[in-house]
Amino acid sequence: MTERFQALLDWLQSVPQIRESDFSMPTPASSDASFRRYFRIENQNAHAEPASFIIMDAPVEHEDCRPFIKISSQLDQIGLNVPRVLAQDLEQGFLLLSDLGNQTYLSVLQDRDEELADRLYRQALASLVQMQVRGREYASELPSYDQTLLLNEMNLFSDWLLDEHLCSSMNKLERAAWKETQSLLMNSALQQPQTYVHRDYHSRNLMVSDSGQPGILDFQDAVHGALSYDAVSLLRDCYIAWPQEQVEEWQRAYFLDLCQHGLLSKDEWNGFRRAMDLMGIQRHLKASGIFARLFHRDGKNGYLDDIPQTVRYMVDVGRNYPEMADLVRFLEERVLPHELLNQPANVA
Repeated sequence: MTERFQALLDWLQSVPQIRESDFSMPTPASSDASFRRYFRIENQNAHAEPASFIIMDAPVEHEDCRPFIKISSQLDQIGLNVPRVLAQDLEQGFLLLSDLGNQTYLSVLQDRDEELADRLYRQALASLVQMQVRGREYASELPSYDQTLLLNEMNLFSDWLLDEHLCSSMNKLERAAWKETQSLLMNSALQQPQTYVHRDYHSRNLMVSDSGQPGILDFQDAVHGALSYDAVSLLRDCYIAWPQEQVEEWQRAYFLDLCQHGLLSKDEWNGFRRAMDLMGIQRHLKASGIFARLFHRDGKNGYLDDIPQTVRYMVDVGRNYPEMADLVRFLEERVLPHELLNQPANVA
């Protein structure tokens, strides 16, 4: 038993909801791409409510719990299904949370049940629109998804996937084209309507729920940014892919819902599609770099196998836009064929 885990147990004994009930020892609840860890404790009394809690362990030298607490409260006020903070110790970095269950979207969608997938995605898109419409009063309180952040995210691709993981680098001409691509993607994102952005709205952070609303996790990095960001995170998920015609059907339904709520008008469809496509390329540049960084910096190889699909998204979408030709060519010629990108994660 580590000193940190003992400190967590000692804290739990001071929490009224736990001290006064018969709960099990904490067991791991989920993995995370950050320094946070999650544990579940279950009530030994089968008829007691709640049946379980989640404990977030966020070491203060690496994580700050305050954004999680703030965003949780905002999303709860908006009417979304999120973990509620029931007890906290900010000095140690412990939170007691309500439990949204253990069925992620990804875990059930891997069976490829088309009817279930359609229902879950439409629920997730409805919750997303609710966040964007009702979250307008809170969005200005969030950090801005500004030029600096957008560029820093795209640089994760060149710094971590290209330079660090593939041990490759751009020549002078490629670097100039890369800067132009970054500028185009950044300007597209900044020109979109700015709204409440979850920033990690995908199948690993959405939980299956009987309520008709997905449980929403991992929202502490929310920002005020581009309208299409969360939708493209969901519909062009790095962890599971769907046929293009199905993605377009969901995209169209989402667009019409935005129009119904006054966030867009129907004559903006073509511009919306382009903006969402370019937003997806920006996000996948970021994601592919993060997956490489998780391996090289943090010793986590579980995301390496997701890099090829993430890069292929950029190629497939980028082919539709002449201004993305340099990036597409670079990915096709210099990245996708690379030996390291085609090895299993346990070999890389």
